[in-house]
Amino acid sequence: MAAQDEIGGRIAAEVGTMVGRVAVAIEAGDEVEVTREGTRITATLHGDSVAPFIGRHGHVIDAVQHLATRIAAKHAPGGDWVVTVDAGDYRTRREAILERIADEAADRALRTDEPVALDPMTASERRFVHERLRDRGDVGTHSEGDEPERHLVVSRPKA
Repeated sequence: MAAQDEIGGRIAAEVGTMVGRVAVAIEAGDEVEVTREGTRITATLHGDSVAPFIGRHGHVIDAVQHLATRIAAKHAPGGDWVVTVDAGDYRTRREAILERIADEAADRALRTDEPVALDPMTASERRFVHERLRDRGDVGTHSEGDEPERHLVVSRPKA
């Protein structure tokens, strides 16, 4: 357990430093808070000017989160650590939007009996919608296309 605490401490410190350096470089946010819960690490940028850190459609924050995930993989190649980067409560707000999009697509697929193609999403967003609708149980989902245009299709399950 001590080794895992040491690894977690190293990951948290490096992720916090990296998020802080990116924020300073693009003049976004004021303070980075890093928290650990078991094998979950969250780095949150606070401040009045976090919009540049989030970027258009979340592209910047997603790229920073990808780098943070790579830092965790460097220290713990087994993939036991989950690293999340947030700013301005973006992740919570985005999940609420994805839930609404998923539910509306499912309702439409059931109502029209036609597959509904969603707009392209990141891999983590597609996974979130897949899981949301799998838990709902009345529709199926699959991914189509190639990055960056990869998207989900929601449909009535085949009988």
